[in-house]
Amino acid sequence: MQIYADNAATTKMSPAAIDAMLTTLRETYGNPSSLHSVGQQAAEVLADARGRIAARLGCEPSELIFTSGGSEADNQALRGAARLGAAKGKKHIISTAFEHHAVLHTLRRLEKEGFTVTLLDVHENGIVTPEQVQAAIRPDTCLVSVMYANNEIGTIQPIAEIGRVCREAGVLFHTDAVQAVGHLDIDVKAQNIDMLSLSAHKFHGPKGVGALYLRKGIYLEPLIEGGAQERGRRAGTEDVPSIVGMAAALDEACEHRAEHTARLIPLRDKLIAGLAAIPHAALNGDAEKRLPGNVSFCFEGIEGESLLLLLDDKGICASSGSACTSGSLDPSHVLLAIGRVHDVAHGSLRLSLDESVTEAEIDYMIQAVTETVAYLRGISPVWRELQSGARDYIIA
Repeated sequence: MQIYADNAATTKMSPAAIDAMLTTLRETYGNPSSLHSVGQQAAEVLADARGRIAARLGCEPSELIFTSGGSEADNQALRGAARLGAAKGKKHIISTAFEHHAVLHTLRRLEKEGFTVTLLDVHENGIVTPEQVQAAIRPDTCLVSVMYANNEIGTIQPIAEIGRVCREAGVLFHTDAVQAVGHLDIDVKAQNIDMLSLSAHKFHGPKGVGALYLRKGIYLEPLIEGGAQERGRRAGTEDVPSIVGMAAALDEACEHRAEHTARLIPLRDKLIAGLAAIPHAALNGDAEKRLPGNVSFCFEGIEGESLLLLLDDKGICASSGSACTSGSLDPSHVLLAIGRVHDVAHGSLRLSLDESVTEAEIDYMIQAVTETVAYLRGISPVWRELQSGARDYIIA
C-alpha cells in the first residue's frame, strides 16, 4: 500500500486539469499578445480562464495578475505595497511569526531597505486575533500580511475580521492564501482583502503557475519588467496552458468542495484521535479551526527525519513541516512560534490528506505511525532518559 499524505506540499494533478492543458497545448499555441487570429484565439482562452478564476474568488477578472506561483505573488504584493507606503512616508509593516518564508524572507529584505517590521506572536492554538492586529497598527503602518491558513499546522485565521480592522484603519491587507484557495470558501470583497496570493499546485493544478488578486485602484510596481502583459503589471508571455489547467482545477475543487469537506473532516478527526492516543504526543494547532485535510503532531523523544524515512518504507509519504524547509535540520519556525521547544519541534509530523483518502488508509496510518514512534523511542537515548526520570517530559 502506498499513501500520499503530503498534499500541503503539492497535489496530484486532476484529470480535468490535465485534459484542459493538453487541449490548449495542441490547439491554442499562439501568443495572446499577438493581433493575428491565432494569437487572438489564445487571448480568448486566456480571458475565459481569468474570468472563471475571478468568479471563484469573488473579484473582477481585471483584478487578477498571473504569476509563476504563490512565492512570486507574495513578493510582488509585499514589495509593491511597501513602495506605495514609502511614497507616503509610511514604512511600518505588520505580519506574523509563522508566515511562509516567501513572506518572511521578503520582509527581512525590506528591513534592510529601511522598513520596520512587527511580527505578531502566534497563540498556542496557532491563531492570530484581530485585536492583536489592531493593537499593532501605527500611524506609519502601510501593510498588514497574515496568511489565510498555515502551511504546516493548518490553522485558519479570522481573515474577514482582520481585513475589517485594516480597512477601518486605511491600511492595505494582504493574505497568503496558497493553502486555502480551493479548500475554503473565499470572497475577497466580503472578507475585506486587498491582495491575495494563490498557487495552482495546491488544489490539483499544475506547478509553476499562480495568481495575485489586486483590488481595483491599487497599483503595484511590477517585479518583472519587459512587455505590457497583465496590463503592465507583470511582464512575460502568459503560460496559457498552465493558466487554463489552473482554472479547470479550481472549478473542480470549488464545485465539489462541500462534499469533499464533509467527507474529509471525520477522517481527519479519526486520524487525529488515533495519533493523540500515542503517549507524549501533541496536536499542533487548533483542533477545529484547521484545514479539512491537515494533521500535524509532535512526538517527544524522536527525530522527525527518521520518522519520515521509516514511514516512507511503509508506503506513507509525509512531511515534518513545509516542503520548502524539509531539507533543513533546524526545527520548524512555525512550531517554535506556537511555543514548541526545540527538542519537541524536532519530532514533528505533518500528514496532509486529500479527498481521495479512505478509512482503511487512515487506519493504516494510525498503526504505522504508532509502531514507528514506538520503534524509534526504543532505540533513543533521550527516550531512555525520559523514562528513567533523568529528564522531565515536556509533553504530558
